[in-house]
Amino acid sequence: TGSGQQSVTGVEASDDANSYWRIRGKSDGGCQRGTPVKCGQAIRLTHVNTGKNLHTHHFPSPLSNNQEVSAFGDDGEGDDLDIWIVQCSGTHWERDDAVRFKHVGTDVFLSITGEQYGHPIRGQREVHGMPTANHHNYWKAMEGIFIKPSMDPAKHDEL
Repeated sequence: TGSGQQSVTGVEASDDANSYWRIRGKSDGGCQRGTPVKCGQAIRLTHVNTGKNLHTHHFPSPLSNNQEVSAFGDDGEGDDLDIWIVQCSGTHWERDDAVRFKHVGTDVFLSITGEQYGHPIRGQREVHGMPTANHHNYWKAMEGIFIKPSMDPAKHDEL
């Protein structure tokens, strides 16, 4: 049921190679590599293996009947329903922070509550959108490449 788009699921293993997402800027604005992601910044999350964007729309999710979250687009190109706001406690999203992602178009929070699929993706959990902020909406980067920007790119102390 639902939109017929590719499902987005979650697994407990933090090192699952199919769980990698790339952070990108909105389609009308770039996100330069190494630039810290600000709390409140609009981003897109693009699945590394498929090139599809994290997406949601007003379809019910198949297991929990919350809002469906899917993977949409080709090679990182999608639409306005791929944009999420990073909600965090400081100025920037820090490496060890637990953050929330609030969808711009539908105001839901990216969530996972534990409902598991059966055949053909047994054991994978449904990722969906929920209308309220709660403990099911926190996400933490477990692996990845973290680029620490220099404090003053114009100043060099090496020859």
